[in-house]
Amino acid sequence: MSDKRRAELEAKRQKLAELRKARADRMKADTERRTTTEIAGPTPVRRDLDDLVNSLVGSPSRGSRESGGDRSPSIPGTPSMGNMIGLAGPSALSMSGSGRASRQSDFSTSIGPTPNQPSSSTDHVIERDLVDVEQELFVLPRKERVSYNKEVQTTAIETDDRPDDYEENLRQRILRDHDIEKERLTQLSEEERAGILTAPEFLDFVEQSSKILQRALNDGYDYIRDYTVGAESGEDDSEGRIKRVCEFYDERYGKNRSITDVDWSPKYPELSIASYNKNPAALNEPDGIVAVWNLHMLERPEFIFHSQSDVLSVTFSPFHSNLIFGGTYSGQILLWDTRSKHLPVLKTPLSAAGHTHPVYAMQMVGTQNAHNLITSSTDGTVCSWLVDMLAQPQETLELVHAGHNKTGEVAITTLDFPDNETTTFWVGTEEGSVYQANRHDRAGAKAGLNQHDVYKGHAGPVMSLHFHPLIGPVDFSDLFLTSSVDWTVKLWRAKSLAKPSTTPHVIPPLYSFDEADDYVYDVKWHPAHPAVFGTADGSGRFDLWNLNTDTEVPVASTNLGSGRAINKLQWDRKDGRRVALGGSDGHLYIYDIGDMALPRESEWTDLQKTLAGTVGGGQATGVAESAPGR
Repeated sequence: MSDKRRAELEAKRQKLAELRKARADRMKADTERRTTTEIAGPTPVRRDLDDLVNSLVGSPSRGSRESGGDRSPSIPGTPSMGNMIGLAGPSALSMSGSGRASRQSDFSTSIGPTPNQPSSSTDHVIERDLVDVEQELFVLPRKERVSYNKEVQTTAIETDDRPDDYEENLRQRILRDHDIEKERLTQLSEEERAGILTAPEFLDFVEQSSKILQRALNDGYDYIRDYTVGAESGEDDSEGRIKRVCEFYDERYGKNRSITDVDWSPKYPELSIASYNKNPAALNEPDGIVAVWNLHMLERPEFIFHSQSDVLSVTFSPFHSNLIFGGTYSGQILLWDTRSKHLPVLKTPLSAAGHTHPVYAMQMVGTQNAHNLITSSTDGTVCSWLVDMLAQPQETLELVHAGHNKTGEVAITTLDFPDNETTTFWVGTEEGSVYQANRHDRAGAKAGLNQHDVYKGHAGPVMSLHFHPLIGPVDFSDLFLTSSVDWTVKLWRAKSLAKPSTTPHVIPPLYSFDEADDYVYDVKWHPAHPAVFGTADGSGRFDLWNLNTDTEVPVASTNLGSGRAINKLQWDRKDGRRVALGGSDGHLYIYDIGDMALPRESEWTDLQKTLAGTVGGGQATGVAESAPGR
């Protein structure tokens, strides 16, 4: 290629040299033509004109024409009399020996008629001067005419190689370079190959690239769908059915482990998270695992995080989509960042300032600019943490009940705040009771456990507690559900905070759902439908309830394939169509409830009527009171 380029440059130089030579020749010819015109005498036409002028004004004397000395001519229009007229300056004229008029620029002289020089000689001087001026003003150099055509724009270059030869040479050069690169690679030693394969940059590249490929391969979109064909007639499959969307499991991380908690990402609806306890058979693996799963990548988790203790509770930060909080069996609170590696970026110390017992419940409360992480452990300690400072809790609260015999502490198993509430919360305990507590002193109540109001109804430890979400035209945020190992789910109405009790007062449940045949490990209200909630029990069954349809039996149920217990359930934050179920077999199941997640406008008023009927009927027939004696 360099030889070809050099030949092109040489051809351009030659063409430029030819253009310069042609220009020089034209300039030389113009100069010669101008000189010839000045030296040559007047043309025949000019001679005739001179004769005519001489006949009119008079012909000059022979002596003045043949005079070889310089004479000063008279000014045109001067009378023939001998009056002297002085002219000075650079415009004075003199006659040279050759008969041409020349300008005197360096001296002044007086001009006047002499006896030997008639006044008609002035015409002769003007004649010569006009000839000279005519040449100076009107004889212009001839302009070169340049035309724009393809030859000017692109210069043709002659090459000896034909196109076929050029392609063949290029092909041969590529093959030669490939052989050289292959030979260089084959000469790598085993140590060099191992260094390349274990380099962090190479591993990160393979990790990210393989994730992108797996997401694309798992895309369930039908690329060959024919939209010209009409839809098949028949009933909608999404009505009245619970469909399994996918199942997440990785043998490497989930073997011999159980899922202890699940959650959904507040920003990315396709991401869910699950926490795992330890694998007794793998001593070299971390005790706790947190896996972030992607609905578009089923074979492996999107992120994996490690813990030195079993992770019992986990939650995404609702205000920072990259942050994940976890509560452990040892009492530590861990913070992971999806932008970092497997280990936590922050963690609480193992000291008396924080938790020293298992943390089964945590919740983020507050707003974007002012929020806290609330955690509770089984020793009755409730701590409030700032997200960016986990060295010590911002607040510590000891929940103690004076009515306990052996110890005053309350063993907390679950915790929840009503919507739009950051101070007052409710806790479920191992004894089966539910208590109301305050983080700070408020009107009519002090910080700590409310000693007088006790929500009694369960005969075993309370496994979960969830308040009704604040949605729709009617406020049901004072309703909450609890589940227990006594095989029941109970519906409660929280006592008004404006009227706290001053004496011991037992609050019974509004209604008891006794359909389950095993421990009910979790219960959650639906985030969009006011009358729908889901339960998960120890037999591996997920039940979907709709209070406006039936309060005795669930409207839909499904059994997981393994038959193992379902420890946790969580609705997605987007529209509540999907639910994540964490099983004790280490599998995370995603189900879709279809159109049952879409509420009608009358659902809120229907739920008011349902509650009015079930509360009266339940108290009359003793449904709520019969559960403790089961």
